[in-house]
Amino acid sequence: MWVVPLYFTIKLYWWRFLSMWGMFSVVTSYVIFRATRKPLSCRTPRMVYKWFLLIYKLSYAVGVLGYLAIMFTMFGFNVFFRIKAEDSMDVGVIMLFYGLYYGVMGRDFAEICSDYMASTIGYYSKGGMPSRSLSNDICAVCGQRILVDVEEEGFIEDTYQLSCGHIFHEFCIRGWCIVGKKQTCPYCNEKVDLKRMMNNPYPFLRNRTFK
Repeated sequence: MWVVPLYFTIKLYWWRFLSMWGMFSVVTSYVIFRATRKPLSCRTPRMVYKWFLLIYKLSYAVGVLGYLAIMFTMFGFNVFFRIKAEDSMDVGVIMLFYGLYYGVMGRDFAEICSDYMASTIGYYSKGGMPSRSLSNDICAVCGQRILVDVEEEGFIEDTYQLSCGHIFHEFCIRGWCIVGKKQTCPYCNEKVDLKRMMNNPYPFLRNRTFK
């Protein structure tokens, strides 16, 4: 799915899509390279999740705008703005396609990176048991120290606590759960109810314990 569009875009001269595909491929390839490199840099997990979180946001927004543009045309609102129906419909279909395509690609690559980084860090194993102990002030996703208390409001990011009791950096746990599509604790592999996080993935919530 990643390489197939390259053939059609070159054959059909879709240079706009080809340029966007090229930029996405270059950055994503670098991110994957960093995620699969050993030893894993302490900055890599946060960089990976921030990149795919950005892709998630952009693809979601573009897809919604594309859908609205299609509905806008189907209900005939384009006439009020003197926009041709075929033009507004083309824009809507293209934006919807971009949102779906890059959203799916970002999800798949994020999941690959999530599994690889989690096993490389060494806290989480696919067998379900932690491979080494975790200190109370260490994030199990990135392996870095947590400086902000759960009850405090951080200047850059907050600290989140799952129902199992383990705490994480905001960007790390949101990247793990939302971008990486993981519904288990990165450390103990306990099933976590992420309904609140999925329904409201980005705002800063006052209650940061997910039960």
